[in-house]
Amino acid sequence: MKIGLQGVFAGPAAGAEHMTKTAKMVEDFGFHSLWMPEHVLLFEDYDSPYPYSANGKVPLDPHNVPLEPFTALSFLAGQTSRIRLGTGITILPQRNPVYFAKQAADVDAISGGRLDIGIGVGWLAEEFAALGVPFERRGARAADYLKVCHTLWCDEISSYEGEFYTLPTCVQGPKPVQKPHPPLWFGGESTPALRRVARFGQGWYGVKLLPEDVPAHLQKLSELLDTEGRKLDEIEIAVSPYGAPCDLDMLKRYRDAGVDQVILFALSAEPGQLYGEIERYAEQLVGPGAAV
Repeated sequence: MKIGLQGVFAGPAAGAEHMTKTAKMVEDFGFHSLWMPEHVLLFEDYDSPYPYSANGKVPLDPHNVPLEPFTALSFLAGQTSRIRLGTGITILPQRNPVYFAKQAADVDAISGGRLDIGIGVGWLAEEFAALGVPFERRGARAADYLKVCHTLWCDEISSYEGEFYTLPTCVQGPKPVQKPHPPLWFGGESTPALRRVARFGQGWYGVKLLPEDVPAHLQKLSELLDTEGRKLDEIEIAVSPYGAPCDLDMLKRYRDAGVDQVILFALSAEPGQLYGEIERYAEQLVGPGAAV
């Protein structure tokens, strides 16, 4: 079983010394991947419900906004040589797609082809409003933006005409090391999220799912893939138990449910606490989990 780590560099943890130590620990302990979240803004008060907590609030101090993920991953690429580096997730419809494509391709080039692009459509309407981007129809906007990215990553001469974006004839480089582009992972458990996996994805990243929750989602994903002429074995499956305790038995049950990678959360902004979490995960899960 592959074990990934969903981390956060924010507040006192957003510094080069700590990031370097964390990256080297994660790689040396044998984690498969390291994922960076995205929020460009957080708020002390907001009405949008966070989907992964009972109280509807994101478990981050709003004064500890995480580093922008591609910036963080660019730095981490220079501190590592083996681990996969992922955006977990980046909010595509609130970004400019040309800059998104450029940043992703650059990180893939810097890392030697180790980038996984995690994509979501967001949940925090207040963040979209502050950026001047409509929250409505953000899924359709993301689909349009993905087509912009595809031509920039794959075509020597790029152009695109769509509902949400018009790209004039242009050239962007460097192209990604991974061909035709870095793997696209889509976060979310809803039918629209799974449909994005079926249409565009190479990976699905489900959050707060226990092993017994996985088969129903994979059945739905398989049905959606079938409508696109694709098969489930074309998709890598990653799941995070989020706040649920995870042990070796749970890893085995994830494996039996069809999961390829389990992503563990370590969201502390206190360096000492984070190091302890990484060491505990490595001892209890990463080493033993290699044989699962």
